[in-house]
Amino acid sequence: MSSFARPLWLAPEHVVDLFVYVIVLNLVAQYAPHVMTETFAVSLLVALLLKLVLELVLVLKKRALRRVRGASSTAGRAVGLVTLLVLLPGSKFLVLLLVDVLFGVAVSLGGFFAVTGLIFVLIAARSGVRWLLGEPDAVRP
Repeated sequence: MSSFARPLWLAPEHVVDLFVYVIVLNLVAQYAPHVMTETFAVSLLVALLLKLVLELVLVLKKRALRRVRGASSTAGRAVGLVTLLVLLPGSKFLVLLLVDVLFGVAVSLGGFFAVTGLIFVLIAARSGVRWLLGEPDAVRP
């Protein structure tokens, strides 16, 4: 038996998420005229970018929610709420900016509302696939 050591950050669910994101992105590009990726390879890179940004946003959102729930003062709660109010729409602008800087005219995700819709669909598809496959094991070898 061979022992294959895999980095903890490269869990199977992250690979599955990436595949789901590629499928969703290409389906949206096929049916929504304002979303476009020039090649499959570019769509794979865009899906990877979306995965990284969404994971970062989830981490920051959880921190902000902990701050709101754990704050002992009104000012602490206000800082957490303002962070959430900036983070949620700001993440869509970050996606648009990164896609523009990294891919230029090879990718178009539409505007703010198109990216917001795309992200909702990505998260719903990811949740659906994770539900179908079952929750990943809490302890990995």
